[in-house]
Amino acid sequence: MTDDTKQYAVQKSDAEWKAQLSPAEFHVLRQAGTERPFVGEYTDTKTVGVYRCRACDAELFRSETKFDSHCGWPSFFAPLAEDRVEYIEDSTLGMKRVEVRCANCGSHLGHVFEGEGYGTPTDLRYCINSISLTLQPE
Repeated sequence: MTDDTKQYAVQKSDAEWKAQLSPAEFHVLRQAGTERPFVGEYTDTKTVGVYRCRACDAELFRSETKFDSHCGWPSFFAPLAEDRVEYIEDSTLGMKRVEVRCANCGSHLGHVFEGEGYGTPTDLRYCINSISLTLQPE
């Protein structure tokens, strides 16, 4: 899934990732899978804190940027900082989307969408798989 030529701060073999992650986590984080909508641990969470990459523990999003999009996955209008995520053009499933990955380890987080009309400061919706995240309460 990740670009083998890119050097991430955290790099592991598939065997090492499989030893660390559950099969479902590995499928989403390392194989760019998607969890089913409305089943994720953080879809409706209102807890104040920092959302981290489940694979490498990098801080990615803050609860202050989380909003109710009713799309079935946690939604954020901005990452903690732009250097925390990377963007990859994704043309799978016959559509153009922008994949969001952890910039620290290259793990798949979800996708970002623009111009959907949500009343957020950025007009962006980072649609992130709950299974890609852990929440550190404040």
